[in-house]
Amino acid sequence: MYGKAFAPEYQGALTTLSVNSSLTDVLAAGTEQLRAAERAGQPGEAARSGLAVAEAHRRLGRVEDADRAWKASYRAARQAGDVGAMAWALWSGGTLARQRGALRLARRLLQLAADLGERGGDIVVRGYSLAGLAETGRIQGDYEAVGRLHEQLLAEARRRGEARHTVWALEGIAQMHRNTGRYDTAYALFEEAAEIAARADDRRGHAWALRGLADVVSVRDGDTERALELLSQAETACRAMRLSSALAYNHKMRGNVLYRAGRYAEARELYELALAEFREMSEPRGEALSRLGLAKSLARLGRDRAETAAELADLAVLLERIGLQHARRMVARAHEELGIPAAGQAATEAAR
Repeated sequence: MYGKAFAPEYQGALTTLSVNSSLTDVLAAGTEQLRAAERAGQPGEAARSGLAVAEAHRRLGRVEDADRAWKASYRAARQAGDVGAMAWALWSGGTLARQRGALRLARRLLQLAADLGERGGDIVVRGYSLAGLAETGRIQGDYEAVGRLHEQLLAEARRRGEARHTVWALEGIAQMHRNTGRYDTAYALFEEAAEIAARADDRRGHAWALRGLADVVSVRDGDTERALELLSQAETACRAMRLSSALAYNHKMRGNVLYRAGRYAEARELYELALAEFREMSEPRGEALSRLGLAKSLARLGRDRAETAAELADLAVLLERIGLQHARRMVARAHEELGIPAAGQAATEAAR
């Protein structure tokens, strides 16, 4: 049995906040409590309220504010000698680094957070940090290395009845199955995640699970309208909670669904919207994926082949720099799908 989902990153005087609290409400409450703690000379409370501030900024896409906030939280925690709070601040910093595409830094900060969590006896931050490491590896496409860690964290979350972490692990495992073509398995796991999230009132987890279901329904079944309906349900939750990043990924997925249905002009509009959203929050992974979808849509709408080839070549370099193996494979498939040789292949053909 799973209890109601909770948000362990809302700590100290902010534990009354819900996992479904609007991020603007979290930011307002966290900032107020942070200022009060600083006035009272309470660095431990400042560290924990500062964590909520950092996470609200991060999820709203305000990366510079989030960067300053997690570092301030860490300094306050160190001043207070609170190892657990130090670990949580590092977890926030590592998660932000992953969001910004700095995957090597993300790994370093998350490993430090996991180590401090273990040293301080905080199994929750340890678990969240290991989950962050697993997600970083999954985003990079290193499925063999992180698959076992996902399964381990899923087992731990099930054993403790932690709905939110169970949902996260199920969605991560499902995504790996989806990316390797095991659509039925992916669908079943996304469906289980959606059911657990709904029962636990975890609206964020539920929105991500619906996005996953929409993707599989689109690519496996070709059911465009059902996929769009699932995405509309998810978007409602994203807007209610001001989940900027999740909303942008929702729009990008809507573009994917429309593209697969051959509705290229509509797909172009969604990719352009997602691209603007990702650029505003400085999220390079989402930006690159949106650019890829936009390039494919424009190619289908008659864009010059040389321009498309140049765009794909630029994306390949960018994704190589970020370290996204699966996304690089997506660029290679785009070349094949559009009948546009990659740079090396084109040179070889020209020499024949």
